[in-house]
Amino acid sequence: MTTTVPDPRTAAALTARRRSTDAALGRVRDAIARLRREKTQVSVSAVARRANVSRTFLYGHPDARAAVAAAMAEAGERRTQMVTDQDEAREATWRERALNAEDALEAAHAEILTQRTRIGELLGQVRDLEAEWTQEAIQRITTENTALKQRVRQLTADNRSFDERLQAARSNLRFQDRRVADLEAQIAAPAG
Repeated sequence: MTTTVPDPRTAAALTARRRSTDAALGRVRDAIARLRREKTQVSVSAVARRANVSRTFLYGHPDARAAVAAAMAEAGERRTQMVTDQDEAREATWRERALNAEDALEAAHAEILTQRTRIGELLGQVRDLEAEWTQEAIQRITTENTALKQRVRQLTADNRSFDERLQAARSNLRFQDRRVADLEAQIAAPAG
């Protein structure tokens, strides 16, 4: 059996390839870390773009595939946690709204009860007032009301008549004042 010694060129190529692969893996890890810091969604295409490697490299190399899968799983957990936190926050606000609504409903019921009680008292007072008046008393008050309305109309007419007389008297007084002033002027004027 013969052992083959690798050709030095092949060894150099393998070493270069190993270095290239290690460098690509380093870029993949850096890209994943950058995506996490930026809180950007981690996906195969995003990592390939950021790391400047092909998707085939990410799928074909077990370490790269494991790193991307772990990052995607962690991002999924964070997203799930974030959604859970948002749901809890939403539920807390709804719970608070529900409690506020219950308080408002209790206040409204108390106010309605108070208003109903007041309405009942007022209706009772109206019934009491209606019960005190007999038909004869109602007829008498209606007659008195009619007489008072007629008296108001008469007084309004008299008032209007007195206003007209007052206006006429003032007009006569102004005329008389002018006449007296003219006469005084004639008397005071030298005869001449």
